Amino acid sequence: MRFAFHATLPAAGLLALALVVPSAASAATWGVDAAHTEVNFSISHFFTPVTGSFKDFEIDLDYDPDNPENSSVSARIAVASVDTGNEQRDGHLRTADWFETDAHPNMIFVSKSVRAKGDDLLVAAGTLTIKDHSREIELPIQILGTQEIPEEMREMLGGSEKVASFKAALTIPRGDYDVGTGSWAGTLVVGSDVSVELLVEAHLRP
Repeated sequence: MRFAFHATLPAAGLLALALVVPSAASAATWGVDAAHTEVNFSISHFFTPVTGSFKDFEIDLDYDPDNPENSSVSARIAVASVDTGNEQRDGHLRTADWFETDAHPNMIFVSKSVRAKGDDLLVAAGTLTIKDHSREIELPIQILGTQEIPEEMREMLGGSEKVASFKAALTIPRGDYDVGTGSWAGTLVVGSDVSVELLVEAHLRP
C-alpha cells in the first residue's frame, strides 16, 4: 500500500523547501490537515533560543511502507510568511541581510532517494538549495503513527478513513547558504545553525 498527502496554504511569501522522488503507481491520496500541520524553527540570539514558524507552505508526501524506496516527500515554505512574534525582526529577515527574498524567492530540496532506517524512520537524501547555494543533505522523517478513523467520526472529519502523522527535522548551517553573513551582528550575535521542524497530520479519504 502506498500513501500520499498534499496540502497548500495561501501564498504570503517567498521561500520554498521541496523534496521530490519519482512516484510509483497505485497511490492512495492523503490530504494534509493544515490546521494541525506546522513548520517551525529555532535559532539562538546570544544564548537565548528564538523560535518562529512559517505560515505559508505546501507539503506533499507519497509513502509506501512496504517499499520505502518508492516514497517521496515535498515541502514548500514561503519565507516571507515568517512569524517570530516581532514584526521588526520578521521584516529584517526578509531583507538582503538575511534571505533577500526578492532576489532569491525559493529554497528547494530535491530528494534523490528515500530509505527506511528502522520501523518508524525514513531518510530522504538529496540536494538543498538556498540563495543559489546547493548542498547534499539527508532529511530524517519520523513516522509518528497511523490510525483507522471510526466510522461514526468520518463525516465530521470530511470522510477521512485514516490519519497519519509525520515529523521531519533537520539542522541547517546558515553560513553554507549565505544567510545572514553580511554583518557583524549577523555573524556573531545570531547562532550559526537553524533547527527546522515540520509536523504533519494527514488524512486518507476514499
